[in-house]
Amino acid sequence: MFEFARYDAAKRVRGSVYLSVGISLLAAFAVWAYPSYSEAMDMEQLREAFPEPMIQAFNIQTMASLEGFLAVELYMFGWIILLGLYMAYSAASIVADDVDRGRMDTLLSMPVSRPRLAIERFAALGVPILMVNVVTPVVVLVSADLIGESLSAVDVIALHLLSIPYLFACAGIGLLASVLFDRASIAQRVALGVTFGIYLVESLLRGTEYEALGVIAPMRYFDPNEVLLDGTYDLVGAAVLLGMTAVLLVVSQVIFVRRDI
Repeated sequence: MFEFARYDAAKRVRGSVYLSVGISLLAAFAVWAYPSYSEAMDMEQLREAFPEPMIQAFNIQTMASLEGFLAVELYMFGWIILLGLYMAYSAASIVADDVDRGRMDTLLSMPVSRPRLAIERFAALGVPILMVNVVTPVVVLVSADLIGESLSAVDVIALHLLSIPYLFACAGIGLLASVLFDRASIAQRVALGVTFGIYLVESLLRGTEYEALGVIAPMRYFDPNEVLLDGTYDLVGAAVLLGMTAVLLVVSQVIFVRRDI
């Protein structure tokens, strides 16, 4: 059981280490840079200097505290955009890569169903998702302590736990692209474009009469500002993201089962 999940998970370990190191360096730099910015300028004036579309796109509420600074510089950019796109891109090769390289027929000649193959390979994405969310909060908390700033360890850990459903939902978008297209490169580009497009639509429509159109966006249900600035945890949003992931998995499996390889 779970042979495909174990095999794919083992292949993703090295890349997950590199990803965790890269994101941790970004986190350490963001924490280290905060005192320089806060001492050199008025952080609220810095926020007001940004164009309004950028403030809305990045949901910049305040930069006058380390929590607000990290919410923008690390979590809005690093988690919601970079990691969201990375997971969608990674998941887009789950099926399409083997179809593209002519290996899918060999895999399906074994006693394995298409739904099992897809879901086990999707589950292997838990390796990078969990690794980056275990390593980075430690780096954030230690770095904050080194510069003499205090962060709520509970809030930081909660933020990373709540990001897990979000990243899986983004991966679900990639999986759907992977079963729709035969070429991995096309599936990956579509996954990136759709994920980033959904982010832009949701952020730009926020607060307008068309805000309801953003209900399908995973980004709507994961807000770092709520956790770091207000100490509130959107468990309903996390449940919605899990439901969204489940729907994307089911739809992807149905398409994968019905398509001609």
